[in-house]
Amino acid sequence: MTEPIPAAPAPLFGATDIRRLAEEIGIRPTKTLGQNFVIDGNTIRRIVAAANIGPEETVLEVGPGLGSLTLGLLDAAREVVAVEIDPVLAAKLPATVQKWRPDAAERFHLVQSDAMRVTELPVQPTALVANLPYNVAVPVVLHLLQHFPGLQHGLVMVQDEVADRLAAGPGSKTYGVPSVKAAWYSSMRKAGVIGMNVFWPAPKIHSGLVAFTRREPPVTSASREEVFAVIDAAFAQRRKTLRAALAGWAGGAAEAERCLVAAGVDPTARGEVIDVAAFARIAEARRNAPAQAADEPKAETGSDAGTDAG
Repeated sequence: MTEPIPAAPAPLFGATDIRRLAEEIGIRPTKTLGQNFVIDGNTIRRIVAAANIGPEETVLEVGPGLGSLTLGLLDAAREVVAVEIDPVLAAKLPATVQKWRPDAAERFHLVQSDAMRVTELPVQPTALVANLPYNVAVPVVLHLLQHFPGLQHGLVMVQDEVADRLAAGPGSKTYGVPSVKAAWYSSMRKAGVIGMNVFWPAPKIHSGLVAFTRREPPVTSASREEVFAVIDAAFAQRRKTLRAALAGWAGGAAEAERCLVAAGVDPTARGEVIDVAAFARIAEARRNAPAQAADEPKAETGSDAGTDAG
């Protein structure tokens, strides 16, 4: 008995397809929107495989562009919701899906909007997969994780140095505000590097893949906004000790030190060496401050402002 011949994989876009589609609708990729279209089918397959999408999942794709990644996601997921800000690209996408994946057209949902403004979607996504422009990558990821708690995992392709920042841990040179805020929602890891020649137009630097898995934020009585305020203050002057960097946030260096000690954090440490749970404890210590300390901030002294800078 002969073995059945496996079905050939569904076709994906190549460079010729991408350029033809772009010509049909009269567009050229713009730096303003950070548009770099993937023109290599193998790269699409690699991204979809790394995203680990289950057949029953609904995937949120941000910035689908001409639809190269969209087709790969429709092959792997039950449904795809695509958010596209460019009206010309958005208008073309449904016809592209209908032509290239006619059996999946009913499983494709298009939302023409700025991803930073989206708070509702026609179906609730369980995964995020996106090729994001470097200038909006971090705020978009944080916005979506905040507003769509059903997002349990995902994979984003961003500028390589942005990928390093999102995935960095305490003590790393690239650890900073994006690293800590992303850690509030999820665990993030670098999942690979993508070369420049698989895009049109080719960017000047490599792209990085970042995979994330949702987790519960640290247990704390402080709100997300309160914790994020501490993070922002700590890294606004990242070379200063936390005692000095948080003085303005706390109403004085002495109160900052009290909060740090209460949180079990060394006041002479810098923000780049502590994790999101420690930032949450600092915010909670301030929230639970004695009434006098909270209501009557102490004035900054010259030594407090100057000697703690490092």
